[in-house]
Amino acid sequence: MLDVLFEDNHVLVVNKPAGLLVHGDETGDECMADVAKAYIKEKYNKPGNVYIGIVHRLDRPVSGVVVLAKTSKALTRLNELFRSKKTVKTYWAVVLNRPAIPEQTLVHWLIKDSSRNVTKAYARENQNGLRSELSYRLVGQYDNLYLLEVNPVTGRPHQIRVQLASMNCPIAGDLRYGASKPLPDKSIALHARSLQFEHPTLKTMITVTAPLPAAPIWKPFVNEQ
Repeated sequence: MLDVLFEDNHVLVVNKPAGLLVHGDETGDECMADVAKAYIKEKYNKPGNVYIGIVHRLDRPVSGVVVLAKTSKALTRLNELFRSKKTVKTYWAVVLNRPAIPEQTLVHWLIKDSSRNVTKAYARENQNGLRSELSYRLVGQYDNLYLLEVNPVTGRPHQIRVQLASMNCPIAGDLRYGASKPLPDKSIALHARSLQFEHPTLKTMITVTAPLPAAPIWKPFVNEQ
């Protein structure tokens, strides 16, 4: 079942569940693109192939807002918006340690090891790394869990995960970047909470917000919504 947050003739915005791929890979597992095509085909009784363009991605264990294009024109324009950083992305992350500084900007140079699918963060400029920037602020606490609101400026692979881990604040469930145990559903506590972007044809600003997942890790923070 597709959780649709916004839809018109050009754009489809959905709330991706953790565990679902955005785009197909070598596993052959069902992906968001397939689910979206099936949804459109059924809803509009469309014969033949259905067009869905992937604008951006979320890691498989991450939930939240994903924008899909229903036309090639929309895909081209949305791709340019994301490439030129003309979107506002807000994530929520539940981390396992309290950040020493409750609100700040982090800048690292990231290098991804594709063979191991892991990214390493360097605090100083590295000629082989990609400059990566985000800001965060502490917005909630429950026992030994801390809710951060994160606004990435750049969009590097695993960026939020590795940058938060670099200050000893690994995301709950993220075994790859320092969490000690998995979450029951194998997700990580990172949620693409909202996205603001210019509509590709109407040229109006749209802000879409995704409700939190039902997973127990998020329940203490439901009132923060």
